[in-house]
Amino acid sequence: MADRRLQVFHAVAKQLSFTKAAEVLFMTQPAVTFQIKQLEEHFNTRLFDRGHGRISLTPAGEVVLGYAERILGLSSEMDVRLSEMTGEIGGSLMVGASTTIAEFLLPRILGEFKSTFPNVRSRLIVGNSEAIENRVMEHTIDIGFIESPSHEPNLECEACCDDELVVICSPRFPLARSKELTPQKLLEHAYISREPGSGTREFTESYLRQHGVTTDQMNVVMELGSPIALNGVIETGLGFAIASRASVVKAQRLGDLVAIPLKPRLIRTLSMVYPKEKFRSRLVTTFVEFASERLRALAKKPD
Repeated sequence: MADRRLQVFHAVAKQLSFTKAAEVLFMTQPAVTFQIKQLEEHFNTRLFDRGHGRISLTPAGEVVLGYAERILGLSSEMDVRLSEMTGEIGGSLMVGASTTIAEFLLPRILGEFKSTFPNVRSRLIVGNSEAIENRVMEHTIDIGFIESPSHEPNLECEACCDDELVVICSPRFPLARSKELTPQKLLEHAYISREPGSGTREFTESYLRQHGVTTDQMNVVMELGSPIALNGVIETGLGFAIASRASVVKAQRLGDLVAIPLKPRLIRTLSMVYPKEKFRSRLVTTFVEFASERLRALAKKPD
């Protein structure tokens, strides 16, 4: 029930970009600009300074932002609390997930959750870990699943399950017959990396540094923003990649890819993030418990 103009203002204030706010809100940029203009006319003051391709909040805009966050938060909490008085778990559930989790783990979980709670309408937003954290902080999604620990002080972060990263390559690639691989052994071959902002990339680079290998030493021949795209390129034999074991289970069964453990093993913890000090509905709490249980079960499931 909150004023749509406040919702649009909040998104622009957080993004400091009309274009990015339009993407987050699934609106056109002219529509976003119109809503901000209406709000400025209502308050009879500028809320943003515009110049040199950048925008920033005016002192009045800072004041409005503080109130907007409180108003939007209370409006959301009121809607949820009233809907929960019916005793049924239902409503809209906005879930964000980094690409590996979204493409290989969450679809089945969301399907099972819908079967258990048919009145829930779920929507899955996909992006790299950095993008998902930003969306959670902007309150445009209820909960996010990311592939690396959160660095944001305004977010709560809970571990949900372990995930092993392995070297993947074509069965025809020179590394394919190896039983395990040290980081130093990887320097001899072409490497296909994930994109900047990827939790998989961040965690992999940290592991390599700990074992004496820097990014500059790696023979990076390509960067890709999707695990599925990564698998497709790796199947051609162009190089190797380091990816979640969960992302190659089907390709392994078909004989298209080989997965080789690193030595020492590279195991990370997948995490859930949500805003600190934010009311969590029974729907979100139920989904968190449901998803955590299913993710742990999938992590223990043999290939």
